[in-house]
Amino acid sequence: MTFDAITPDRVPALLRAMPKAELHIHIEGSLEPELIFRLAQRNGIALPYPSVAALRAAYAFTDLQSFLDVYYAGASVLVCEDDFFDMGMAYFARAAADRVVHAELFFDPQTHTGRGVAFATVIGGLSRACAQATAAYGIDASLIMCFLRHLSEAAAFATLEQALPYRDNFIGVGLDSGERGNPPEKFARVFARCGELGLHRVAHAGEEGPPAYIEAALDVLHAERIDHGVRCTEDPALVARLARDRVPLTVCPLSNVKLCVYPDLAHHPLARLLDAGIRATVNSDDPAYFGGYVSQNFVDAFAALPLTARDAYTLARNGFEASFATDDRKRGWVGQLDAVFA
Repeated sequence: MTFDAITPDRVPALLRAMPKAELHIHIEGSLEPELIFRLAQRNGIALPYPSVAALRAAYAFTDLQSFLDVYYAGASVLVCEDDFFDMGMAYFARAAADRVVHAELFFDPQTHTGRGVAFATVIGGLSRACAQATAAYGIDASLIMCFLRHLSEAAAFATLEQALPYRDNFIGVGLDSGERGNPPEKFARVFARCGELGLHRVAHAGEEGPPAYIEAALDVLHAERIDHGVRCTEDPALVARLARDRVPLTVCPLSNVKLCVYPDLAHHPLARLLDAGIRATVNSDDPAYFGGYVSQNFVDAFAALPLTARDAYTLARNGFEASFATDDRKRGWVGQLDAVFA
């Protein structure tokens, strides 16, 4: 490929046109305020915000926890299977517009079962949406069940037991929610059990937590991908390890700025991660709350950082190669990517 022939003015269009995999998307974090209010009305739920505008005004986060407070309030409108289906389909419509061809969606069952919604309701609606995404948009979609790390490992084990009758409906497990004070070691045994069950394992680490959390996610949880991982830059030995072992990082630039991990995108380490040989990918995290879906993350990051058309190709290809899809599917998507850059 002749990347040098691609002039900088062409890059934004390429970023939007190229096929993408999204590996770090919390489906509950795709709930736009308009849909929150529509579901609240359908389910007779009173929200603590008088209007869509008032809810959007609450999106001035100072850290991860301030976001989670609003995030859990928004999720309270999800009650029946159709709510979860509608939420999934709203995301897939936006993903299709962004040329996402493969998505591995995080979902947080404990957010819902803790308020009396049955696990079957959650997985039923989301599984139906994933199947419909293929029929409606040609998007290959899978589910990854996340454990909330501010809860106990016993609670995670209980959730795993609830999930096992639906084992065919999800491909892996993850670890999310408040990172501070909740190290990966807290969930060592439940992740070991998930490994025995043949589930893929990923974990949030190195967003607000220190680089040591990234190491623990790899060494204790045996995570195959690290979600975020951006604070690895504070430990040169860890950076070298991640590059050497080809550990994928599912990086979310707009999220990192919105949650004050970095003051702005110009300070974001995405370009440095690529320069170090790390297998970085670009994703949207909780796009309804953080100001953009995956294409917007690409466009805004490239506008702020010294990134090139070659970097765009590398990031997109990394997304496919780091996915849990079959090798045949990966080759097909890389072929589509090659055609865009030809």
